[in-house]
Amino acid sequence: MLQPVVGLSSTGRALTSPEFQRLADVPPEAQWFANLDSAQTRRAYKSDLKAFMTFTGIERPEEFRSVTRAHILAWRADLESQKLAGSTIRRKLAALASLYEYLCESNAVTHNPVKGVKRPKVDSYEGKTPALGDAQARLLLDAPPADTLKGKRDRAILSVLLYHALRREELTKLLVKDFNQERRGVPHLRVQGKGSKLRYIPTHSNTLRLVSEYLEAAGHGQDQDGPLFRPIVNPRAGHTATALTPGGVYTAVVVRYMKQVGILGENMGPHALRATAATSALEHNADIAKVQEWLGHANISTTRVYDRRGSKPEDSPTFKVTY
Repeated sequence: MLQPVVGLSSTGRALTSPEFQRLADVPPEAQWFANLDSAQTRRAYKSDLKAFMTFTGIERPEEFRSVTRAHILAWRADLESQKLAGSTIRRKLAALASLYEYLCESNAVTHNPVKGVKRPKVDSYEGKTPALGDAQARLLLDAPPADTLKGKRDRAILSVLLYHALRREELTKLLVKDFNQERRGVPHLRVQGKGSKLRYIPTHSNTLRLVSEYLEAAGHGQDQDGPLFRPIVNPRAGHTATALTPGGVYTAVVVRYMKQVGILGENMGPHALRATAATSALEHNADIAKVQEWLGHANISTTRVYDRRGSKPEDSPTFKVTY
């Protein structure tokens, strides 16, 4: 399997001759993998390439250079036979295409065999990632108890998600010092998004109040470099404070309170809260380009899946039928 480039001198001195030669001998396939910024992307692409290597019998990085379009087409057919979702197949082909683009740039291959291979159509996320109604959002925000530490934390988390449209992984990466960043006299959240890209989001007044109440109750408001949202059970004395995990946000907070207030259905989770925030902003006349920046989307076409202004359920002809 492809591995990142490792093993350099840690003394701070110039490379030795053996170290220089070892780097010169690193195949471009491994260089491509080491150059991926996002740990999440590396994990996904590593899994995708491992699946392709298993299918084709590739054992060494250099063998990627013998792959033809026929191999890609055969793999796509195999993935389709496994009844994988179109979005999953597209991602796997995208991983392979990214590798071959790098190999082309490095003159390791003459062309990208993935180029021109049709990828499955993916339906709009409309319906797959549902948005909550205003009444449901208010119920959810009020669901955690206001008089317990966990309740204060969970109210703050739900407020961050519903008013700022963060991904759950972005929420878990927030540090205490990211909470109240002053920019032009306005408090902002400093958010580390995909690809380690930073963006600054003005903080909603309700969130300012709820996070401040949580920090006061939790007692780690002065730990500026520590995680903002933490498990309620404190770590053992002497251990570094840990952040709440994305899985904890999903199960212990979002899904728990959704069930409590009767919000049920497929794909109901933290991403539904992101969809809710984006949909609400657009319905209240936010500029779609600003929403794109707010969400941290690289492409505005991704933002458009949340633009449901022309498809409000209450505007359906269903409600115009009378008998």
